[in-house]
Amino acid sequence: MLQPYLALLRKPHVRTALTTNIMGRLPNGMAVLALTLLFRHEGVDFGVVGLLIAVYGVGTAVGGPVLGRIVDFYGQPLVLLTSGAASAAAFAVLALAPDAPLAAALPLTAVAGALTPPLESCLRSVWPTLVSDEQERETAYSLDAALQEVIFVTAPLLVSAVAALFLPMHAVLATALITVVGAAVFASLRPVRRWRPVPRKANWLGPLVEPQVRRVLVCFVFVGAALGALAVGAVAYSEEAASRDVSGLLLSANGLGALIGGLTYGAVRVPLPPARRFRVLLAGLALCYLPLLLMPGVALMTVLAGLSGLFLAPALACTFLLLGRLAPQGTTTEAFSWLISMFMCGSALGTALAGVAADMAGASGVFVVTGAVTVTAALLSLRVSGEPGAAAQNPAAAAEVSHATQDRPEER
Repeated sequence: MLQPYLALLRKPHVRTALTTNIMGRLPNGMAVLALTLLFRHEGVDFGVVGLLIAVYGVGTAVGGPVLGRIVDFYGQPLVLLTSGAASAAAFAVLALAPDAPLAAALPLTAVAGALTPPLESCLRSVWPTLVSDEQERETAYSLDAALQEVIFVTAPLLVSAVAALFLPMHAVLATALITVVGAAVFASLRPVRRWRPVPRKANWLGPLVEPQVRRVLVCFVFVGAALGALAVGAVAYSEEAASRDVSGLLLSANGLGALIGGLTYGAVRVPLPPARRFRVLLAGLALCYLPLLLMPGVALMTVLAGLSGLFLAPALACTFLLLGRLAPQGTTTEAFSWLISMFMCGSALGTALAGVAADMAGASGVFVVTGAVTVTAALLSLRVSGEPGAAAQNPAAAAEVSHATQDRPEER
């Protein structure tokens, strides 16, 4: 099982690119908790804190595709360095002036979110320059998606440790420091500096001009909704069926399942084209979410929570490969950014729907929501084909559409 990963990590620049990128993405898992602790430490009401965090989330969702488009025009280093410095500056001002009036705090949190360096999308655009073989590239996407789970386990622990040892403001300052340093270090890597965008046709829709890209993105709105609803479901189940809070245990089990699923998927060669794998993986995701409706005892529920995460990282890995094929020439970074944004928007929508369901029917109502949205995603995936329309059909889009100036991968 480890052989594909060992072969991948032996390739030039792969370990450095992956390690620095993952470290640079730690603020993605730090910011919400760090800002929440900061504002609550200053006595800000939960309602206002919720508003500020929502503004941060909206900024991140909106800014991602915009920064992705700029990367597809001007390359990665300029965007990473500029956005990293601006986002870090906004975090630093918030940390040093936590009692600033709401009229100042709102735009600062929006800037901190909207200018989050698009490290995740940039790495996935660089992968074809590091890994020319398509199967190895999917292994890279799988490892990347699996390690994403590590970020969301370690980042909150880092925030909690810094806030406990010092003050919440120092956790926000740490977020700012990692943001700017992480972006700068990744931008300085040779493959990143040598990556060049491919000329693109003028169209304000960018990758959204391709119908198949839009269909993939819609599917992931519902996948994100399942994950957002699961967080509420874990709390609701904990209140109803357990004598103690087990919500963290259930969500950790889900993350562990995603980690195991991603690593396993990257080590296995599935003899199906990406579009068919996409449909199979989303069907598997739905099937693994449905047993949550049983709401058994804590031990078995923990197992089911882990099972529900099993197909998430594989689905993400396959989707990034599929988008690389489907996106029109010169738009892959933006397409990857749209996927991340749609996932986040879906998560917010799922959280809202789950909250209503929990009020109306308790935990069982929430798990009806998680089952319904995953089944919807699986059904919508039946409309996804592996062949781009006329908007994306060109020689460069056959495998991936952004390459470095040298050592370009063979087109597939």
